[in-house]
Parts: sequence; C-alpha cells; structure tokens
Amino acid sequence: MLRRYLVTGLLVWVPLGITFFVIRFMLEMMDGLLLLLPVEWRPETVLGFTIPGFGLVLAITILLITGVIGANLLGRNVLRGWEGLLSRIPLVRTVYSSVKQIMSSLLSTGSQSFRKVLLIEYPRKGIWTVCFQTGVAATEIQSKLDKEVIMVFVPTTPNPTSGFIMAVPIEDTRELDMDIETALKLVMSLGIAANTDKADVDSNKATP
Repeated sequence: MLRRYLVTGLLVWVPLGITFFVIRFMLEMMDGLLLLLPVEWRPETVLGFTIPGFGLVLAITILLITGVIGANLLGRNVLRGWEGLLSRIPLVRTVYSSVKQIMSSLLSTGSQSFRKVLLIEYPRKGIWTVCFQTGVAATEIQSKLDKEVIMVFVPTTPNPTSGFIMAVPIEDTRELDMDIETALKLVMSLGIAANTDKADVDSNKATP
C-alpha cells in the first residue's frame, strides 16, 4: 500500500516538475533576447523590476512585425536583396538555404513533408520502424535506382530531433493513419504511449 502511494505521488509530481523546469528554461532563454535592447529600454530600467517571460513577448512581437514587413511588396524586395547577399557567402548560403527549405516544407500547408507517418522494414526484414516521409527522392538518386523511391526520416528514441534519412521504395512502405503528433509521442515515450492509447480505447469501449 505504501509503495502504491509513493508511485501515485511520483506520477503526479514528476511530470509537473519536469514541465515546470522545461517551461522556465525556455522562458529564461527567450528572456536573453532582452540583452539585444539598449539598457535604457529594458524593463528593469523602465519599471524598476524584471518581468519573467517578457522576452517571449518581445520575440512574438518581432516575428509579427517581420511577417507584416515581409508580406508586402517593399518587404519582399528587401528580403530578396538580403538573401542575395547571403547567397554570395560560401558557408552561410549552404546553411541558410538548407534551413529555409526545411522551414518552408514544415510550415507550408501544401507541402507533403512530415505529413505522412510510415512503417518500413528496418534494420532488417520482419522488423518494422516508424518514420516520416520528408519528400520525393532527388532526381539523381532516382535515376540510379530501378524502383520509385521516397525520402524518409527515421527518428531516434527518445530524441526525435536526431536520426537519419533513407531512400525507400514506395512499395516497401506502409502508411499509418496516426498524425505526426501521435507518432512523435510514440517515439519519445519509447513506445509506451501506444499501450496507453490502447488502454484508453479499451476502457472507453468497456464503459456503457
């Protein structure tokens, strides 16, 4: 009985504690943007005290202003000129263009990148792993292969931000109905989320 109470207490407080520290870390990191402001413009100078999370408000404000400027004709011309300048710098142009393409694919509503959750047989036949379709194969890659392939991203567990890409024949993939959020939850939870979801479904079925 005592062990049961301890486990229940841990299940309540550990997720809350981790969530609190992660959010606090993110807010503190965003508050670092305040260092970009002149000293006389900072909240502690104007108001006499700091405002936790003000950096997040500043970041959102900057994004909105940038979006408004970039959406009009003059702003687009300025951005094109800026990108043209960056494209002349060897290392910078590679990093910038790659990151921009990734963000465009992720944020574009019409893009198929990271819109499908797939199963592929990896690392050998008979063993299946979850992956995400990132797009079609490059022309050169496709020209070297006999079958039509797509590019997929295989995430690592429990950190889905790392992994590797693979060119996989379309016929060797199986598309899942789950959305991206559910698949990421599955990866980060080491597969435990799948059992939790199944238990919830079973309990709902059992409820009259």
